[in-house]
Amino acid sequence: MNTHITVIGGGLAGLTAAIACAEAGVPVRLHEAHRTLGGRARATAAPYVAHEGAHVFYADGPHYTWLKKRGFVADLGWPSLADATKLGFRVDGRLRRLPPVRMLRAQARLDLTAPVDVDFRTWAANRWGEATAERMANAISVVTYDADTGRLSAAFVWELFQRVFSAPIPAVRWVKGGWQRVVDRMAARATELGVVVETGSRVDELPTDGPVIVATDVHAARALLGDDSLTWPSGYCALLDIAVTADRRDRSLVFDLDAGGFHESYTMQDDTIAPAGESLFQLQMPVREGESPRDAHQRLQDFADLCVPGWRDRTTFQRTATAKNRTGAVDLPGHTWRDRPAVDRGGEVYLAGDMVAAPGMRAEISINSALLAARGATAALRSGASAVVRP
Repeated sequence: MNTHITVIGGGLAGLTAAIACAEAGVPVRLHEAHRTLGGRARATAAPYVAHEGAHVFYADGPHYTWLKKRGFVADLGWPSLADATKLGFRVDGRLRRLPPVRMLRAQARLDLTAPVDVDFRTWAANRWGEATAERMANAISVVTYDADTGRLSAAFVWELFQRVFSAPIPAVRWVKGGWQRVVDRMAARATELGVVVETGSRVDELPTDGPVIVATDVHAARALLGDDSLTWPSGYCALLDIAVTADRRDRSLVFDLDAGGFHESYTMQDDTIAPAGESLFQLQMPVREGESPRDAHQRLQDFADLCVPGWRDRTTFQRTATAKNRTGAVDLPGHTWRDRPAVDRGGEVYLAGDMVAAPGMRAEISINSALLAARGATAALRSGASAVVRP
């Protein structure tokens, strides 16, 4: 008999799915291959709390409403006025306080709707010129993690560009303690609801005793389900975390309009994630086609030289990494989020993660898809009368 829902994966998607199912009153068992929960939302241990790339929430979607209602994103941090004014844009190798005028004009065009079947570079260049189109694409690489964001669907890129740069009120939210604090709250809520959490528990075959939600990355899901159709393009990025002794010359936030890099201070809104008197920065640089990770990291360090002058002599903590096919879905021309791998795989198997058919960007896709998967799995458990037979 179907007795419970199995969730495979303990990241944001898995925890969201487990909590949603348990809140609906059904038994849940969650398996996480690692010793700790969190997936890519995990952070390094104090005193330097660093994540895998930029980790912020946008408060303008249903994912945030769900998180906020449960108190998972409580205790927000905000930049000081001094830090908020240290915004910059790299243009033609130099830092400036504002983006070019043509880009500002593009930001103001909230009335425009971009086509799905044309690449962003072509569509934007026809309106604002090739240079502005390339700068706009590079500006939004912070979200796509892609070195050639201009080749992606115009509709996909334009929606992201509007959310990040054209919102009348900034929607960005930072949780004090980082996403690790959110994961800890979610894990506590899951336990409170009676979810059976098994860490260090790798699942190599699908269980046959009830609905299953596979909340792993899409590549792991492809192997687990034996389904070669589970694939979708994602980004490839070099990452750098550095903590330095504080200096007033350091920039808080820099968009790289030349090459798609991004720099952000996380201590500007949360001084608990690094020792007193130090600043923690996270930087990223998309890896170009045919470029080695080493060369991408060199370009990233050169970018850091602009944003954090003399950082090498002030560094107290440093970590480098690359993220490939782990950075959320990107949509090529002719495709939307609806064309990505479906949440409902049939046979009471459901898929959740940041590269499946659900709206949002990056982690938002994980949360939204997990809620869809939980709804389907809960309905299947309640209607099922016998064990599911799977190959």
